[in-house]
Amino acid sequence: MSIPQALNPADAVKKAFPDAVEDVVEFAGEITLVLKPEHFAAVARYVRDTPGLVYNFLSDVSAVDYHPNIENPRPERFGVSYHILSMIYKRRLRLKVYLPEEEPAMDTGTAIWPGANWLEREIMDMMGIDFKGHPDKRRLLMPDDWHGHPHRRDYPLGYETPMFSFNVEEISKHKLRAKE
Repeated sequence: MSIPQALNPADAVKKAFPDAVEDVVEFAGEITLVLKPEHFAAVARYVRDTPGLVYNFLSDVSAVDYHPNIENPRPERFGVSYHILSMIYKRRLRLKVYLPEEEPAMDTGTAIWPGANWLEREIMDMMGIDFKGHPDKRRLLMPDDWHGHPHRRDYPLGYETPMFSFNVEEISKHKLRAKE
């Protein structure tokens, strides 16, 4: 059995899905493909099943809340990343999708990588991002009657108002300071 020649994942995906890729980021020997959300499932299946790519192992799914920030603007509020590995070619790839603040949702990756099940449930529970087509949308970490999503940046921290760049002065005047 011969192993097909390894393909460049960015070039292969851009050729197969010319409208899907928004950006390609290379850092520390890893490639991140920033995708349009509506193309995620098709691209994920393609990188898993295409000879020369074979990204057959899902190592993690992560989500980040890029709460609106004047110093560091982002295209959308949420980012979801699928960290995948090609065990044949010993290469890593990250598929990243940006989602809007209002009703963040994307297709599930569980049909492609069944191991995404609990990872997506954690993101649904803690960040409030919906995965369309997910087989089990029950809360994973928080009780069923819990309101809100604790990993969002605007989630209240107990009795304290969260500090952001726009309200630093107001919050700082109420903070205790060490006496010099």
